[in-house]
Amino acid sequence: MKTEPLVLGIETSCDETGVGIVRGHTLLADAVASSVDEHARFGGVVPEVASRAHLEAMVPTVQRALDTAGVTLADVDAIAVTAGPGLAGALLVGVAAAKAYALAADKPLYGVNHLAAHVAVDTLEHGPLPEPAIALLVSGGHSSLLRVDDLAGEVEPLGSTIDDAAGEAFDKVARLLGLPFPGGPPIDREARAGDPAAISFPRGLTGPRDLERHRFDFSFSGLKTAVARWVEARQRAGEPVPVADVAASFQEAVCDVLAAKAVDACRTHGVETLVIGGGVAANSRLRAVAEERAAKYGITVRVPRPKLCTDNGAMVAALGSHLVAADARPSALDLPADSAMPLTVVTV
Repeated sequence: MKTEPLVLGIETSCDETGVGIVRGHTLLADAVASSVDEHARFGGVVPEVASRAHLEAMVPTVQRALDTAGVTLADVDAIAVTAGPGLAGALLVGVAAAKAYALAADKPLYGVNHLAAHVAVDTLEHGPLPEPAIALLVSGGHSSLLRVDDLAGEVEPLGSTIDDAAGEAFDKVARLLGLPFPGGPPIDREARAGDPAAISFPRGLTGPRDLERHRFDFSFSGLKTAVARWVEARQRAGEPVPVADVAASFQEAVCDVLAAKAVDACRTHGVETLVIGGGVAANSRLRAVAEERAAKYGITVRVPRPKLCTDNGAMVAALGSHLVAADARPSALDLPADSAMPLTVVTV
């Protein structure tokens, strides 16, 4: 009987140094070193700061993951690393480290797509992914709808953001409301005490004409601007800003659009499984709205636990394990870090 592959995954696309170890669909270690506190005073991620933090955290984070899993580098069957998309400097740190570990231990190397890894991580929670599936990926840099027929092959992009990503909008609105960075968790917390129907904020790209040209695309720039104007109007009038109501109404507008378009994509393509991944997938309201709407049409919603939604090495290892099991060809040792890696590419 062939044993399940043991794979070490490295993730450095943004501000988290993640190292995960997976055997098949079983998570053995998920070590993360975050530099988010170093970026908070700037209100966003500073690429140079992130790159330096990855350099400092890489070796101890790899060792922590190996110790947690109770294995050595010699025990692993392959090493997987995020090759893109992401911040160029941050990606380079992870790719260079993965090459060094692969060369030193004489292990095959897989350079993988960050977004495909966000889909693959769900297999650690819910087992093999039904194919085809629709994936809704929502994070600080991406808001995308994908049709996934085979995680080891190409995926088909159905739509994406044409301006701000959902997570980016959360960060900017949080700043307007005086909430800390990153904005997703504090807005989620504030919204629980607010009224989601208190303020009628716009739903981008949902009008009849928009749906003809951008049926599965997203736009959150107009929503962000609408929130800013509403808050500024209250401040000019000398009236207090009801933070909880603004947070709840903004969050509802985002989740309404994301869930509606994702369920529409499932129905249009005759797919019965919706996977939601990325940092915004940790949002409690998005999970509730998506599950409620999908249930009406017999669609199953799969969302990993919140810790696996944000960037982590486990998701990279999960995709690497899938590729090894599918006998996918390893990457060459000169594989590049591609900050603009297209959605259609799973591995390079």
